[in-house]
Amino acid sequence: MMETKIDKTFFTVVNGFDNCDEKAYWLSRSPEERIHHIEKLRRLNFGNAACARLQRVLEVAQRKRS
Repeated sequence: MMETKIDKTFFTVVNGFDNCDEKAYWLSRSPEERIHHIEKLRRLNFGNAACARLQRVLEVAQRKRS
């Protein structure tokens, strides 16, 4: 896999995702394409640490009887 480099000193902050063309674009993509792109972004942001498994946390909560 070819390693992609990103300039982390430059980025744009946008206010919301609902009113842009990107939302329509991503909704038109298949779930597999979306997951593939998310994985690519994870690897860009976290490098080799992205290969580690995600931690799952389980918490048991006691409910009050009513």
